[in-house]
Amino acid sequence: MGEDDDDDGEQQRKVLHFKVYQRRWFVLLLLCLLNCSNATLWITFAPVANQSAQYLSVSLDQINYLSLVFMVVAIPLSFGTSLMLDTLGLRVTLISGAWLNMLGAVIRLLGAPLTDAMKAHYWVVMLGQTLCAMAQPLMVFAPTKLAALWFPDHQRATANTIASMANPLGILLGNVVSPVLVKTSSEIPVLMLSYAVPPCIICFLATVGLRSNAPPTPPSASAESSGSEPYVQGIKLLLKNKAYLVLLLSFGSGIAVFTCFSTLLEQVLCVRGYDNDFAGMCGALFIVFGIVGAGIFGVYVDRTKKFIEVTKLNMSLSALAGIAFSVVSLMPAQKAAVAAVSSVFGFFGFSIYPIAMELSVECSYPVGEATSAGLIFISGQVQSVLYILLLQALTQPLTEAPLETCGDDVLSWRVPMMVMAGLCSFFTCAFVLIFHTRYRRLEAEEEAVHHRDCSSVSQRPPEEPEEQVHPTV
Repeated sequence: MGEDDDDDGEQQRKVLHFKVYQRRWFVLLLLCLLNCSNATLWITFAPVANQSAQYLSVSLDQINYLSLVFMVVAIPLSFGTSLMLDTLGLRVTLISGAWLNMLGAVIRLLGAPLTDAMKAHYWVVMLGQTLCAMAQPLMVFAPTKLAALWFPDHQRATANTIASMANPLGILLGNVVSPVLVKTSSEIPVLMLSYAVPPCIICFLATVGLRSNAPPTPPSASAESSGSEPYVQGIKLLLKNKAYLVLLLSFGSGIAVFTCFSTLLEQVLCVRGYDNDFAGMCGALFIVFGIVGAGIFGVYVDRTKKFIEVTKLNMSLSALAGIAFSVVSLMPAQKAAVAAVSSVFGFFGFSIYPIAMELSVECSYPVGEATSAGLIFISGQVQSVLYILLLQALTQPLTEAPLETCGDDVLSWRVPMMVMAGLCSFFTCAFVLIFHTRYRRLEAEEEAVHHRDCSSVSQRPPEEPEEQVHPTV
């Protein structure tokens, strides 16, 4: 009973000093729509690669470049995005991202005209895709900043989770919608038009609806000093922070493993006789269970503040799931096992992302949220490229694969899968054993609340004698 009273008293003190606004949910919705829309633009062509190649009169490799450009563009632009968020603010960043997203979608449509009289132009589509890729960091980096500026401390992880999981939801929608709309190559322009309409609506909503970087009054003590460290000074502080560097490398490796899983899933499974529909179902289970897991653990962490414990537990379980996948994916006729492992892998793995991003802010405060979370995203992108190149280099041609459904090129993924499992296990063990940190932002908030309480007590007029206080009915 006493502990509940203490918790209620603490919440009451925070409510007295800090105010939250209903408008925060509208801002969160806009960011979710932007992230979801951008992800669908990224994955547009992958599920219908053959039809896209035929319509644009290019090779499959060139179609793959339309997705790869997102990864290539994100790495150099990420540094500028962190600086933009911490200096120009959330409003300018999100509106800029919305316009780039919309212009990219419209230009892609110009490269795939709706009339047969006009010729399709691959490089026009690539230009539009590049603009969409430039918008990606502006949206992906924003969840931690938005959560810090608009949400109280007991809702930050939940807000970060919702905004972050909008991206894989967009990937899932793209994987579902593209094959439904495109049965033949002639339907590619309809697909492009369908994906161009939402970015235009969202851009209008962002331009009109986003009126400020932050609410009139801060929702928490840390929001008052969000991004207080200059950008260059913040980078220097991060490079000296051992706990942050461990998180940077370990979680960046986790992002790379998940990118490899999503990118190579179909190629790995087809060798053992699993068709594309089953691979697509496994990818969908991976994302759906990941979103569910992220929602559950996000709410739990908001209530308990156990960032470290949850991150270490989930990284360990996702590493075990990765090892299990590297084994069962090499076995034929094990659909139930492959589907189950994919689901578990997504459930524990995806839920790490928003929590680890919040943890990066906690261990690096008062460095700006966009800077600390942004460097981890960059680490993940760089390691993703390295991992994919490494795993592809380790494949070997197979002379006999009677069950394969791959087509002409049949490769053995046994060694690459074992290497991926080994890398995942190594960085997970390093994180579990080495990572320790204080929750610097939470400590700063508690201290600020304490100072305000003391200040309010000292400025309060003397209370009347107890016998003169009359209870009210």
